[in-house]
Amino acid sequence: MSASWKSSLDLGSIPLRALNINVRKRLGLFLNPRNTVASDWMSVAENMGFSYLEIKNYEDCQDPTRKILEDWQSRCPGAKVGKLVSILDNVDRKDVVEDLRDLIEEDCRRYIERQNEPPVQVPEVDSCVPRTPERQGITLEDDPQGGVPELFDAFICYCLSDFDFVHEMIQQLEQTDHKLKLCVFDRDVLPGSCVWTITSELIEKRCKRMVVVISDEYLDSDACDFQTKFALSLCPGARSKRLIPVVYRSMKKPFPSILRFLTVCDYTRPCTQSWFWVRLARALSLP
Repeated sequence: MSASWKSSLDLGSIPLRALNINVRKRLGLFLNPRNTVASDWMSVAENMGFSYLEIKNYEDCQDPTRKILEDWQSRCPGAKVGKLVSILDNVDRKDVVEDLRDLIEEDCRRYIERQNEPPVQVPEVDSCVPRTPERQGITLEDDPQGGVPELFDAFICYCLSDFDFVHEMIQQLEQTDHKLKLCVFDRDVLPGSCVWTITSELIEKRCKRMVVVISDEYLDSDACDFQTKFALSLCPGARSKRLIPVVYRSMKKPFPSILRFLTVCDYTRPCTQSWFWVRLARALSLP
């Protein structure tokens, strides 16, 4: 971390997702312009470990700084706020560090406060399945010693073909003032264990709610079918679990009949798009 940064916070232990979208946009304002004098986003990406070809591909992005932050966060367990500050210091962008210091510290304090909130208990959704070693240490931030497991506001049920929308969901719900914590299987779950065991553990014991991203491909997915039916089978959890179906693009196939009794969050209607993320965030924030 920057030698000039004096803070009571341990920024080296705070994950990059603590930084909301406002800080990321400000970083882009500093780093996106190609500057022959000061280091830009390309120098930062190189220090993050991106290859030459990867960096060249980012040149076509409208906001390359935001993109490299997202990808670094997704693929690198060591993507911490403190590491980002150190990289900015290494590429001699102390001006960025100084300008954003207060905003970064505020985001980190909010993140720590959220982590210290008592976990929400959902005893009526307990299937009484004993916790085994296979169900410990299954997510990136789990305690490897089997301590308090990582908890989430919502499990996201999706197909890989819908992953771009899931990325947008991460930006809108995690990296804004909503500060929600989503369980995205391809990002948060460690490889090497039984998919069905991990999935049932996450849906039933680790996540307050479940967002189901509905698409034509979803209807053909065995994994999505299992996740949805498992969540609905939790009794009386179907009432307290609050499954939230989300439709973000038009479909050729019929809407799944097992979810027709639930209120849908519809992104395909232009007249209500401006309310979409606020409604979804409020639904996921309810106790």
